[in-house]
Amino acid sequence: MDKAIIITEKPSVARQFASALGVSGSRDGYIENDRWVITWCVGHLVSLSYPEAYDPALKKWSMDTLPFLPARYRYEVLKKTAKQYKIVKELLNRRDISVIYNAGDSGREGEYIQRLVYRMAGVEGKKPIRRVWIDSQTDSEIKRGMRDAKPSSAYDALADAAYERAIADFAVGINLSRALSCKYGSAFNKRIDSSKYIPLAVGRVMTCVLGMVVDREREIRDFRPEDFYKINALHGDWASHWKAVKGTRYFEESGELYGENGLRKRETADALAAELQRDPELTITKLERKTEKQQAPALFNLAELQAECTKRFKISPSQTLELAQSLYEKKLTTYPRTDARVLSAAVCKEIENNILGLGKITGWQNETDTVLSNGWHRTIAKDRKYVDDSKITDHYAIIPTGEGAKEYSRLSDFEKKVYELIARRFLAIFYPPAVFSKVNVELRHRNGEMFFASEKTLIEPGYRAICSQPKKEDGDDEDQSKEGLRNLREGETVKAEFKVENSTTQPPKRYSSGSIILAMEGAGKLIDDAELREQIKGSGIGTSATRAEIISKLEQDKYISLNRKTQIITPTAIGEALCKLVSETVPQMLSPKMTASWEKGLSQVERGEISASRYRMIMEDFVRKSVDRIKASASVSLPDKVEAAPIGKCPRCGRNVIEGRKGFGCVGYRDQENPCSFTIWKSNAILATGHKTISAAMARKLLKGESITVSGLVSKAGKPYAAAFTLKDDGQNASLEMSFDHAKTRRSYRETKTSK
Repeated sequence: MDKAIIITEKPSVARQFASALGVSGSRDGYIENDRWVITWCVGHLVSLSYPEAYDPALKKWSMDTLPFLPARYRYEVLKKTAKQYKIVKELLNRRDISVIYNAGDSGREGEYIQRLVYRMAGVEGKKPIRRVWIDSQTDSEIKRGMRDAKPSSAYDALADAAYERAIADFAVGINLSRALSCKYGSAFNKRIDSSKYIPLAVGRVMTCVLGMVVDREREIRDFRPEDFYKINALHGDWASHWKAVKGTRYFEESGELYGENGLRKRETADALAAELQRDPELTITKLERKTEKQQAPALFNLAELQAECTKRFKISPSQTLELAQSLYEKKLTTYPRTDARVLSAAVCKEIENNILGLGKITGWQNETDTVLSNGWHRTIAKDRKYVDDSKITDHYAIIPTGEGAKEYSRLSDFEKKVYELIARRFLAIFYPPAVFSKVNVELRHRNGEMFFASEKTLIEPGYRAICSQPKKEDGDDEDQSKEGLRNLREGETVKAEFKVENSTTQPPKRYSSGSIILAMEGAGKLIDDAELREQIKGSGIGTSATRAEIISKLEQDKYISLNRKTQIITPTAIGEALCKLVSETVPQMLSPKMTASWEKGLSQVERGEISASRYRMIMEDFVRKSVDRIKASASVSLPDKVEAAPIGKCPRCGRNVIEGRKGFGCVGYRDQENPCSFTIWKSNAILATGHKTISAAMARKLLKGESITVSGLVSKAGKPYAAAFTLKDDGQNASLEMSFDHAKTRRSYRETKTSK
C-alpha cells in the first residue's frame, strides 16, 4: 500500500502532526503507521559548499582566486546533521512513498531547507510534492493545512528568492571578507590587541547593521551639549509655557532663539522674565475644548514584539524569538516570524473561537465575555487598521490561538509574560477607543508675548482597560486627577509667576537590541532621499526571521558589545575600525539604501516580478566591481592602534590592563619612555595540571584585590583539589599566591569518585 511522507521542521513539530493525524509508531528518526510516514529536519541538513569543495587549492585565501563566483553552486550534507539527512533521504526514496508533503517552516527559509533536501536526495521532479502552509500548530490548523496543501510549484518563486538570498549572502561574504583580509588583514591586526588573529568578516546585512551602530556612536561622541532657557508661567496647580510665535518679539530671530520655545542666552531669558514679572498677568485669548478618541495599537509582528520585550523585560531579540517560537509550538500562539501587524479577512471569520479559548486559558473570562456579549468582534473585519489582506505576505500578525490550556499552566515566567503581551494586545483591538478630554489654552501678556498650555484627561478607558499605555503620548500631558485647565474661561485674566528654566540638549540614544530591530525593519526611514525612500518602502534590512541572528553574529565576532542588563548596544573598537576600512573600500556595504534595495529585489523575485537570474546577475556584478575596487585600492587610512576593552587598571602605573594572547597585560608595554611590564599570565604550572586558565572575569577580580577559586586541579598523587588565588606583585613580577580551599577540594574529590 502506498504511503505519504510528511517532513516537518523539527521533531517537536512532527509529534504535533502525528497527534493531529492520529499517527503512532515511533522509529529512529521518524514516525510511521499504515498510511503516513512523518519525519523531520533539524535546522539545515544541506548547505552551500565552501570554495575548497570545488578545488582544494581554494582553501587558501588569495587575491588571485577572487572573485569566486561559480557558474553552478554546489551543496553538501552538513556533518552535524548527516544522520538525520540519511534517514530522510532513505524514506523519500522508498518505493511505497508516493507523495511528499513539505510541512517545513512556513516561510522563505523553511522552503529553502526542504528544497535542498529534495534536490540532494534526488526526488525533485520524480515524486509529487505538496506544500503545507499553516499559521499555528493547533490540530484544526494542521488538518486544514494538509487538506489545502498546494502543489509545490505554487511556491517556486518563493524558493527562487530563498536560493538567491542564500547565494547572495554566500557570494558577498566569501568574496569581500577574503578580499579585505588578504589586502588589509595583516596590517589591521597589527593595530588590534587581541588574543588571536581576527579575520575581517563582512556580510551583506551584518555590515550595514554594524554601520548603523557605529554611526550612532559617532553622533553621540561628536555631540556637544548646548544650554538653552525656557520661560514658564506658574498659575497655582497648572503652568503655561512661552513660545516665540508670529507677532512676538523673538519670532524667527535665529541668533536669539533655540527652537521656538527656548532662548540661547541666560541674560536674554532673565531680562524677558523680569519684564513679564513687572506686570504678572496673562489673558486667555483662546480656549479650545475637544474630545479625542484613541484606538488600540496594531497587533504584534515579530519586530514589534522583540522591541517591546527588550523595553519591558530587558531580554534580547533572540530570547524573545525563542519564547515566541516555544509558544507557537505549544499551540498557544500563531506563527511568530511574521512582518504583518494585521489579520486576514479569512481568520476574522473564526476569531470568536480565539476569544472564547483565551478567556478559559488565562482567567480573563470577564474581559472576553465583554467582547463577545457586546458583539465587538463582529465589526473588526471592517477596520482596515487591524484587518487588511493587502498588508499580509506569508502570515498575519501574532495572536493567541485560544488553545493550549494544559501547556499554559506549565509555561515559564517569561513565556507567560510574552504570552500575556500578545493576548492583551489582541483583546485590545476589539475594545472601544480610549476617550480623552483635551483642553488647549493660549494666553497673551500685555507686551505681546504668548504662552500656551494643554491638558489631556482620560475620561473613558476603552481598550486601556485591557492594554495599558504610557501616560504621555504624542507630546501631550495626560492628567487624570487635577482640575487644571478645565474651569478656565476665554477672556479671563490669570495671575502668573514667571520662572526661567535651564535646559540642555541631549545626545541621541544608543540603540538597544530591540530598537535596532525596529530600525532594521524600517530601514527606509534612514534614507534622506524621499524618492528612494518611497522606492524601497516596506523593505527592511534582513527579515523577521534573521534580524536577531544578525545581532548575535555581530556580538560573536566582537564587533559590538551588548549589555545583558540594559540590552544597550555599543560598537567595539574593532567594529569601529572595520567600519572605517569598509567605508574607504566598499562604502556601499554600509548603506541602508543598498541593503534594503537588495531585500526589495528578493521580494520582487518572490512575487515573480523579476527573474532569479536577473537578481543574481546584479548581485554578481556588484561583487566583481567591489573585489576589483579592493584590489585596486592603493592605501587606506587604517586606524591607529586599537585597544581591546580594558578589564581593569594596572596596580603599578594605573594604565589600562587588556587581554592578549597569553595573558592580561598593561598597555604600558608599548611606551618606550615609561614602559610597564605588568602581566597576569593565563596559565602556569599549577593551573596546567587541571587544564585550567585564568579568564577575563577572573582577571578582573584579581585586579580588584579579590581572590578567585579554581577547582579541578590535580596533585602529584593524581587527586583533585581546589585552590584560592590572590594577586601578588612586587613591582618586578606579578604572581598568583595559592591557598587551599578545603571545602571545594572535598566536594571535587567526592564528585570525582562518584563519576568513576
